[in-house]
Amino acid sequence: MSPNSPRSMCVLAEPYLTDYQVDSLVNAVRETGIEIPMVVVNGTVSRSYDPDQVANAVNNPISLTTLKLFREVFERERWWSFVIAERKFAEQVGLSDTEERRIPVEDVPVFEDSDVRRVEPIQDGAWNRLPPDVVEEVGDRADVVVRYGFDLIEGDILTAPRDGVLSFHPADIRQYRGLGPPRAFLDGQTRMGITLQRLSDEIDAGEIIAIEHRDLDDCLTLWDVYDSLRDVQPHLLAAGITNLRDPDFEPINPDALGPYHSVADRREPKFALQILSKNVSGYLTRVRDARLPDLTTR
Repeated sequence: MSPNSPRSMCVLAEPYLTDYQVDSLVNAVRETGIEIPMVVVNGTVSRSYDPDQVANAVNNPISLTTLKLFREVFERERWWSFVIAERKFAEQVGLSDTEERRIPVEDVPVFEDSDVRRVEPIQDGAWNRLPPDVVEEVGDRADVVVRYGFDLIEGDILTAPRDGVLSFHPADIRQYRGLGPPRAFLDGQTRMGITLQRLSDEIDAGEIIAIEHRDLDDCLTLWDVYDSLRDVQPHLLAAGITNLRDPDFEPINPDALGPYHSVADRREPKFALQILSKNVSGYLTRVRDARLPDLTTR
């Protein structure tokens, strides 16, 4: 192990983490022994919708609360909100088992001994900066940061920890940046990567710390694609930490980056309807071939 290896990690989080994010943290602690002295939680008060309501809608069957939330989501996501609703409906009727769970930060097991700080970032358009005192504390207490919250971040936090800020992108950044999986799904890609990158000042343009590719031949819907890629996260974070501890490891500096696809694209009617159409086709294929998900193990 390198004497300069990361031994401590700060987590940038939303009030709720997904189950696969929690799995990645638990596995990283188990496999590498890394410590998590500090968790910085996004405490933004001017949110488009309440994270508690979102978690309730994700974790539970469709209810009146879910329908009320849809109206709020539509204000921000426009036509993409119908794609989100389609996913929830497919889960409810048994056409899909790609559901995820939202877990409150307070219930994440590896945060039991961590100091949890709720911070309202300094916003500049789509970008977020952490307050200077928080950046200084993170730099003092953590060798590396993993980003599971705060959306786009910039500023001194990127260089405060010795090994930078790590973040997952559900695509190979040398092929797709920004809105990766939906665009690749429409393009008919049958193989995709998931990148653990060290963030830079540009979107999805950092050094590659770890990467893994998955065959998507069996993925009939966009949600199948996301699940296949997210299954990689639990061991890829541990792999990235292990790489950083290797004195001979050299991060990959991409010779070229994929085109950037704005998240705003998904809100356009043509794009959302194309995804909906392809997902419905996937469900029909599943029914025709009797490839229904096994729901008995839930």
